Amino acid sequence: MVKVVDVLLMLLSPMLLSPRAASFALNLSPPRVLPFLRTLGALRMSSTDSSTAKTTLLNCPTIPLRDGTLHPAIGFGTYKVGYVPASASSASTAASTSVERTANECVSDALGVGYRFLECAEFYGNEAEVGKAIAKSGIQREDLFICSKVWTTTIENGPKAVRAQLDKTLRDLQTDYVDLYLIHWPVPGHHVEAYKTLEELQKEGKIKGIGVSNYALEDYLELKEAGVTQLPLVNQIEINPFLYRKNTIEAFQKDGVVLQSYRSLRDGKAFDHPVVKEIAASHGKTPAQILGRWCVQHGFVYVPKSVKRERMVENAAVFDFALTDDDMSRLDSLTTPAAIETFAGLYRKCVNRDTSKDGSMDGVKMSITND
Repeated sequence: MVKVVDVLLMLLSPMLLSPRAASFALNLSPPRVLPFLRTLGALRMSSTDSSTAKTTLLNCPTIPLRDGTLHPAIGFGTYKVGYVPASASSASTAASTSVERTANECVSDALGVGYRFLECAEFYGNEAEVGKAIAKSGIQREDLFICSKVWTTTIENGPKAVRAQLDKTLRDLQTDYVDLYLIHWPVPGHHVEAYKTLEELQKEGKIKGIGVSNYALEDYLELKEAGVTQLPLVNQIEINPFLYRKNTIEAFQKDGVVLQSYRSLRDGKAFDHPVVKEIAASHGKTPAQILGRWCVQHGFVYVPKSVKRERMVENAAVFDFALTDDDMSRLDSLTTPAAIETFAGLYRKCVNRDTSKDGSMDGVKMSITND
């Protein structure tokens, strides 16, 4: 695309100075010439942006994990990419379950743009499609960083189910190992046993590193008290300026756990917030890039997702500028007490989600570190 556009622009460069000349040469009526030239210019800009994004992503910063592994600072999330799980919070209407493109198509675009860290999960229901995209990309396995998660239903069903699910994930993703495998939610009475199963699978070479997701500090302490031999490398939780649980985050970081951020962009719901828009305007960036930069600057792993290639490119442009101390302070202060309460309610609801105790508070920790 870059070469074609550049050749066209070279051939048409005299016309760019004279719409009348372009009208004559292209056999277009004068009112249609300027839109044509603008489109051609936009294509060139888009191609340049894509090239810059690929260079950035292929050389993105890394974050060292406690075992020495270098974790890419940015990745591509695959939740609701090509498929919306039945129990997803947005799956209540037919419109919300419709998908624009397959996961195969979207992940192919993400890999083409330059993303090399793919964030996957059993629950996402699309790992086979992700695997097809990986297989046809031609990218060497050692150049990818693949993370997956085991779901609550499987965790409740015990070690054999966890083992079987990992094998399925590996078959679907068409790989012999995953770089990270996480417990998706700390299912009461079962997550410790599941975690210890992951330790065994790590010894067998199917998992390079073990982590957790949606763990409160108290869930993490439960793991430590149970005598696990390999502490989690990461904890994947929702982090953005509108849910910045500073005490929880600092406690995990102090203990050597790297935070992966999901909903980094709040599904686009904060792009019109006046503080975000004002900071974006001051840097000549988009709201998405401001939210992404905030994650990166705090040292969190930034995991944006989109089904649109142009958004994938946009989301990656977070390493060529820095937010000021004042910017960071203003963004840090956007979390409200109501947001913390909403989080607490969601935690209680989801730890038993899709298990035999779904809808109950059976075994749920009712007092955790919320902020």
